[in-house]
Amino acid sequence: MQPSKAIVKLAIPATLALLAKAVYNIVDTAYIGLLDSNLALTAVGVTLPLLLIMVSIENIFAAGAAVLAGRQLGARDHEAASRTVTTVIGLSILIGIVLCVGGILLMDPLLRSFGASDASLPLAREYAFWMFIAALANLPAQSMNCAARAESSVKISSVAVITGALLNVLLDPVFMFDWGLNMGVQGASLATTVSQFVTFFILAGFYLSGRSVIRIRLSAFRPSWQFIKAVTLIGIPTAVIQICLSVASSLTNVVAAPMPDADEIIAAYGVVQRLILIGCYVVMGFMQGYQPVASYAFGARDEDRFHQAARFALKGALLLTVLVAAFYILLASPLIRLFNRTELIVTYGRNLLISQVALYPAFGLYMKKPQS
Repeated sequence: MQPSKAIVKLAIPATLALLAKAVYNIVDTAYIGLLDSNLALTAVGVTLPLLLIMVSIENIFAAGAAVLAGRQLGARDHEAASRTVTTVIGLSILIGIVLCVGGILLMDPLLRSFGASDASLPLAREYAFWMFIAALANLPAQSMNCAARAESSVKISSVAVITGALLNVLLDPVFMFDWGLNMGVQGASLATTVSQFVTFFILAGFYLSGRSVIRIRLSAFRPSWQFIKAVTLIGIPTAVIQICLSVASSLTNVVAAPMPDADEIIAAYGVVQRLILIGCYVVMGFMQGYQPVASYAFGARDEDRFHQAARFALKGALLLTVLVAAFYILLASPLIRLFNRTELIVTYGRNLLISQVALYPAFGLYMKKPQS
């Protein structure tokens, strides 16, 4: 198959899976908007930097494992690929435990550093607690998800993430509103956490059943500093964009905190950042279609195929980001109104969204570079 066709074939289910993952954030924000509480949106907005930090840590290991395992599969070394994925999943579980325990213990100072006010802190605390619990499932699930794409098992990857996303859509109102469990903001976070654990169990079941090319087994867990260094050096460039988003989000919240309309600005920015993630996932899904094709060609030492894939990915990423930026700029106000109709929040949200996507094509070029 031509590299361009192979990339598109792998990119479509990868993009759908990532967009389903974006549903977690969008659905939570949309349902919280129905609570008619600007303070609730503000509380969720201040947790966003924490979410982005955890996503960046996920990407370090997941992207590193996918590229390294893809190279090993291209070289026909299935045993090495199994050791890579097993070790990364084991490390992801350990790091997930550290993030969960550390996040819960340091929750208040973390939320205050990211812009939580005395008014929004209680609600932010409720939302963040279950977000930290979800780290126990998110990190290993993301590693297994990327490994599935590395071996072209895109069907199970899509099924796992889409199932979790649909479950989140169903559970959110049940957990949040008074006709259900009436848990409010905390219910939204708990519904997301339950859904993400379901995704983890689906992927774990696939690998433990023996249906995968890559085999996960305890004897293949062989962590070493050299291995960790190799994986993180590959994965860090992919995670940098999430780290930058987290820093930008934190600084915006901190700068907005002393302003008269602080809660409205932070609420608007929280909505904007979740919309931005959808655009990011479209590009990232395309690049995840490119990643296994390029990695496999690299491992097989097929230089011509590798460069064909890289050229197609460069053009595709640039086109996608231009289209996404145009969509957001033209529909900025209606998109914000989907989550909140307060005119002040809509005004701030529109201006923030347009400023965020003005240089969006640079993101596509950046995402292409580290994967090659």
